[in-house]
Amino acid sequence: MEIEEPNFIDSASEVRKRQNLSLAKSIYLLIYYCLAKHLPSTPLPFSGVSMYFRMILARKIFRKSSSYFKVHAGVEFGPGVNVEIGFNSSLNKRAWIGNDTIIGDDVMTGPEIIILSGGHNFNDLTIPMTHQGSTPRRPVIIGNDVWIGTRVIILPGIRIGNHSIIAAGSVVTKDVPDWAIVGGNPAKFLRDRRISKD
Repeated sequence: MEIEEPNFIDSASEVRKRQNLSLAKSIYLLIYYCLAKHLPSTPLPFSGVSMYFRMILARKIFRKSSSYFKVHAGVEFGPGVNVEIGFNSSLNKRAWIGNDTIIGDDVMTGPEIIILSGGHNFNDLTIPMTHQGSTPRRPVIIGNDVWIGTRVIILPGIRIGNHSIIAAGSVVTKDVPDWAIVGGNPAKFLRDRRISKD
């Protein structure tokens, strides 16, 4: 079997296309972080227009997005190029979203949630942690119909199941199954939503 030599030389048009795409995303990021991020959110006047403007910019920045979602004031998502968000989902005020986050449809988030997708190495005791570099990126995947309460922290590599609820202030260190309600630090399983409390 003959093995083809890989072609590492891109055509000039492919290089230009990538550079233009990168330049365009950089401009969208600049507009988002310098202007749109600071525009009002509900219930302030002009919040609807502001939210629409942020959504349009985010659609240009994110790897994949639906036709409709909400981005409130103060949301940060780094370069955002590996973020995906589904239909009718919401990133609430001052959320901090790691750049490897996949969010399904109909996801509600409270203000000031933090989703992490990376960390730092710390195993070598002979050198400071700041010189040990970053750990490999581990995406966070959030299913459909999820409610994430205010100030929840989700650690790298976590999967949040469909129809689940994460109580406010929780720190999620383990995967959350479908239909689960979890809460606490670290977050623990509280009950299955399908089972009545009666």
